Amino acid sequence: MRTDRPVYILGYGAYIPIRRIPTSEIARIWTGDEGGPNKEKAVAHEDEDAATMAIESARRAMHMARVDEVGAVFVGTESKPYAVKPTSTIVAEALGQKYTLAADLEFACKAATEGLHIVRGLVGSGMIGSGLVVASDTAQGRPGDELEYTAASGSVAYVLGDGRTEPVANITYGTSYVTDTPDFWRRQGEPYPRHLGRFTGEPAYFHHIKSSVSRLMEETGYRPGDFRYAIFHQPNPRFPITIGLQLGFKMEQLEPGLLNDRIGNTYSASALMGLAATLDISRPGDRILLASFGSGAGSDAFVIEVMDGIVEKRDGDRSHVTVRSMVERRVEIDYAMYARYRGKVRL
Repeated sequence: MRTDRPVYILGYGAYIPIRRIPTSEIARIWTGDEGGPNKEKAVAHEDEDAATMAIESARRAMHMARVDEVGAVFVGTESKPYAVKPTSTIVAEALGQKYTLAADLEFACKAATEGLHIVRGLVGSGMIGSGLVVASDTAQGRPGDELEYTAASGSVAYVLGDGRTEPVANITYGTSYVTDTPDFWRRQGEPYPRHLGRFTGEPAYFHHIKSSVSRLMEETGYRPGDFRYAIFHQPNPRFPITIGLQLGFKMEQLEPGLLNDRIGNTYSASALMGLAATLDISRPGDRILLASFGSGAGSDAFVIEVMDGIVEKRDGDRSHVTVRSMVERRVEIDYAMYARYRGKVRL
């Protein structure tokens, strides 16, 4: 899918909670073995939720974008603080946005890349000059379940616009692929999601990403060698590397966006957090492939080309907080504090 008018990334920002629980600590409680597939995961404090983290990353994105008003605010999350009340209006209010479209989006871990497609369409058609897309999630793993080792917390935001302020990147193309594949779900009233382990890999994650990326390559004529970097959704440390290599990418193209080993799966923020980490080191002229995955199931894929504006907006601003600096900034907690922060002890 290509828009009639160019649509640019004007700014981006991320937020990763400072607290970490090692997966060996989770294993100590439940299995007694060495731990999960990743070393640790980020944990939101008891005064943090998807809304507060979304506001933090959105403010950083708006600051980099140098825009005061946006025509749309879309928040992708599957862990919103209210069952019936939009998170997007909380974010819009905190940012001082009144005359704007606002909505919450849900599609498991690709909720926010849906937002990229929507805002691209709104900006590309000329309906709005700029829009904000936020991905924000907190951990939702049943105690002792496999998901508890990887389900983490974090947020990332992007301001898309028509280029009236210096853009940092250009989203030149996008595709999407969906099927009804029940690999992961949570019914109304259930506190934790459920999953079918045998569906998670080939029928879900691998099939959908292969399909969206293959269609993108077919329609654009690009090949893996045409990209400087490639980012895939990271439910665990192994899957993004496996799919990247299967599609013909090299390890050095994948490494900058790999974060799961240190912060876990930040759900809707996962692939977009990898993109932010990659933009933190990219140079003008770099071409990036981004491919998300959402259980249920679907995948969005995008071509992103880095532009000259990234040098001034990223390197010229001392207030810019890089993803890697937040990964390294950590305070370790034990399982008791983790259970308290995430409300796993119900009184």
